Amino acid sequence: MARRDIQLDEEGRLRHFLTIEGLDQPLLTEILDKAEGFIGVSQQAIKKVPLCRGKIITNLFFETSTRTRTTFELAAKRLSADVLSLNISTSATTKGETLLDTLRNLEAMHCDMFVVRHADSGAAHFIAQHSAPHVSVINAGDGRHAHPTQAMLDMLTIRRIKGEFVKLRVAIVGDILNSRVARSQIHALNTLGTSEVRVIAPYTLLPAESRSLGVHVYHDLQEGIRDVDVVIMLRLQRERMRGAMLPSEHEYFQLYGLTEQRLRAAKPDVIVMHPGPINRGVEMDSQVADGPRSVILQQVSHGIAVRMAVMSMCIGTQNARIARREASVSGLNP
Repeated sequence: MARRDIQLDEEGRLRHFLTIEGLDQPLLTEILDKAEGFIGVSQQAIKKVPLCRGKIITNLFFETSTRTRTTFELAAKRLSADVLSLNISTSATTKGETLLDTLRNLEAMHCDMFVVRHADSGAAHFIAQHSAPHVSVINAGDGRHAHPTQAMLDMLTIRRIKGEFVKLRVAIVGDILNSRVARSQIHALNTLGTSEVRVIAPYTLLPAESRSLGVHVYHDLQEGIRDVDVVIMLRLQRERMRGAMLPSEHEYFQLYGLTEQRLRAAKPDVIVMHPGPINRGVEMDSQVADGPRSVILQQVSHGIAVRMAVMSMCIGTQNARIARREASVSGLNP
């Protein structure tokens, strides 16, 4: 677990972004507010701001993800950073070089930030612990642990459409057990003061500690989404499942797949979300995915703004550290 003091500098500013757990409401709100300011950049003729000019941001994706990697690259470029994307499949790590050796070599190239996606839980935390003081680390998804920027882009989408969290009922449906997104969403929703957070899943796809996460647990989809304001559907994490957790995908859809008919149990102005990619006919049908209540494409757009916000905040912390060091040296050597 990444502790708050690892992620923040001595003045409480964001140094790394590894998990939402342990961060407070003012900091999450600051991320959302800053992301709001970046949404308009996409509509500009020149889609760039100079906040990270001269910085090198390195994407370290040990696990494939087209959407997350692309939005991180776009976010870095819109901040005017230089972007290095390491092809792990052809990198020295496949030739026996250790992860720490790879990091040291990248640090020697004066990289300023690592965006890390890894199949092992805790990998981003490990890299943050062993990185040089001038390097920031952003977790782009680690095992079944956390996916903090995905959760924050979901929070931005909810806030822009629904406003205050305090009056909302939010249901998260699907593979809670294997989903790093669900864990981050639950922490974010509770930290931001959401009235009620529900999780809906079969027994086999719920972690043993579900109720300790501050959620209400349901096993019936219709009952679970009754009168909710937001429904977040999760992708079935086939690659992380161990053993026979489901009889079949067809049966899963019959019990937990979201259809227009089932959605009628929710509030009339309910919104439907999904972190993607969608397994159509498994988690939801196309009528819902492409329907008027779906805000899935808005989530993708908001992902760029949120990642710009987090990157710029971490770089800002680096710049403040450099300024303090230079002021200290100047004071000692007038």
